[in-house]
Amino acid sequence: MPSNHTITIPRTAHYSTLGQAGPGTRYFWIACHGYGQLASKFIRPFEAIAADDTFILAPEGLSRFYWGGFAGEPAASWMTREGRLHEIADYSNYLTTLYDLFLAQMPARVHIILLGFSQGCATQMRWVMRTFPAFHHLIFWAGSIPEDLDYRPRLGYFSDKGLHVAYGNQDPFLTPERIARQRELIQANGLQVREHPFEGKHNVEEAPLKRMADWIRQGG
Repeated sequence: MPSNHTITIPRTAHYSTLGQAGPGTRYFWIACHGYGQLASKFIRPFEAIAADDTFILAPEGLSRFYWGGFAGEPAASWMTREGRLHEIADYSNYLTTLYDLFLAQMPARVHIILLGFSQGCATQMRWVMRTFPAFHHLIFWAGSIPEDLDYRPRLGYFSDKGLHVAYGNQDPFLTPERIARQRELIQANGLQVREHPFEGKHNVEEAPLKRMADWIRQGG
């Protein structure tokens, strides 16, 4: 009978950035893409919030594949149901490595904003619930928090942080039923989440992203 095993190995990960991390950085964004995207393309709308005091980091999922078959464009994913616990551990270690690397280059009072788009929402929340990093805002953009986690024992950790859900009113993946289910899950776990609906579809739209960034700058 065959048996299956795992081994941990060094490997190369990819990420994209906008701006420079340094002593003048006031806003540090970590933005995780959705299923079937690459960081180099996903980060482009974030040019709308680029500024001298802002550093934007877009990690890329560790699993690449061809979208739509072998002739398709390369794309990336954060995890699948196969070996999911190992994949969660791997990308959590990866995100922590990037977080520590760049945070060490910034002032102690830098404002940290985490954003996940679609599949990246669960990615961000699973990382947060494993490592409990310092941050100020966590934005779930066109996606949901994981349903298999219990957030209630960590409400103290979330109490001084801004949690946000942003979604387009024409998003075909976020039906009224799914939005209602998300609200029920959030309420059942005692989380305080602010909703930011906008005119748009299943994308990170520049205009609402800039509105949110401006709102954060104004002390929101």
